[in-house]
Amino acid sequence: MSKPSRRSRGTVTVQDVARAAGVSAMTVSRVVNGGANVRASTRTAVMEAIEKLNYSPNSAARSLAAGDATQIGLLYSNPSDAYLSQFLVGSLAAARRAGAHLVLEVCESERADEQAEATRRFAGTEVQGVILPCPLAEASPVQAELAAADIPAVCVAIGQPMRGTMNVRIDDFGAAAAMTRYLLGLGHRRIGFIRGNPNQSASLERYRGFVAALEEAGLDLSDMPVEQGYFTFRSGIIATERLLDRPNPPTAIFACNDDMAAAAVGVAHRRGLHVPQDVSIVGFDDTQLATSIWPELTTIRQPTAAMASAAIDLLLAQLRSRRGGSAASDEEVLDFELVIRESAGPPPRATAEPRPRGRQTHASLGENGKGLR
Repeated sequence: MSKPSRRSRGTVTVQDVARAAGVSAMTVSRVVNGGANVRASTRTAVMEAIEKLNYSPNSAARSLAAGDATQIGLLYSNPSDAYLSQFLVGSLAAARRAGAHLVLEVCESERADEQAEATRRFAGTEVQGVILPCPLAEASPVQAELAAADIPAVCVAIGQPMRGTMNVRIDDFGAAAAMTRYLLGLGHRRIGFIRGNPNQSASLERYRGFVAALEEAGLDLSDMPVEQGYFTFRSGIIATERLLDRPNPPTAIFACNDDMAAAAVGVAHRRGLHVPQDVSIVGFDDTQLATSIWPELTTIRQPTAAMASAAIDLLLAQLRSRRGGSAASDEEVLDFELVIRESAGPPPRATAEPRPRGRQTHASLGENGKGLR
């Protein structure tokens, strides 16, 4: 005897209707709840599917209630294993806490057509909202496809708020300025900078913060060598080699993420340089990699897991607001920390008072990078 189907048992779901009508589950929800901005042809297709499947709108409300079987998508690329690991930990913990299901999809191509295709495939599943960590958070094809499918998305770790989107971020400008001021305070006057991927606004904001702190100190920017990186370990190696090959190499290197900073430490060691006695090296993010190398990295702590968790909460609030709940926030800016470890010290032959040799010190800063607490 054949096993009864879900429909024969009277448990038709909003996803069943979405598949029959060829739309997303959120579109079905908007039709059921009388939402605006739904094409007439789409509304007709959904209503026909509802009638054909004998679907109860009250079931839709229950299945889409916040946290009840809500399907949240996570579309990601992977420039950094360390960063992605922390992001997944935060996402999974938040989804489990909310009783939601997390659906993962990878898209590592930089081609617009392949990004669009991957997003279309993802949008064709039962996800009701999507979390977008960088770099896909700023990929136009991804945003366009999700908008066309009427699937809300939260962008994570972008440098500047994106118009018309929900965002979770830190103040990258203030964080980079705080790190630069710290190096200046140690006595460095020739600081090399390794930029991040030029396609990401966080890279620009971090560079702007670096420049602002130098200008604040009245220093000549032409004395500060800059090399392009791409947030990858390999790009950090290439950039560091170029910095150290200069006739007058920097006494400190500020890399835009921990992967590139770790690569810089490796290059220094290979050249017989001691860190930080010969060259100071600092990073950004405070991933697990920062404490897995020697010396441990001085870096900016971006609360990656907490940002992923905040993105889940923000998305669930948006789904509730679409069903008549209170309005959801568009953005959340989390605090960063300047984490002082062993990879930075005074420049060679600099006259400075000895630093405390404690294992680790934290300087905690708010989103604007000002004021210790």
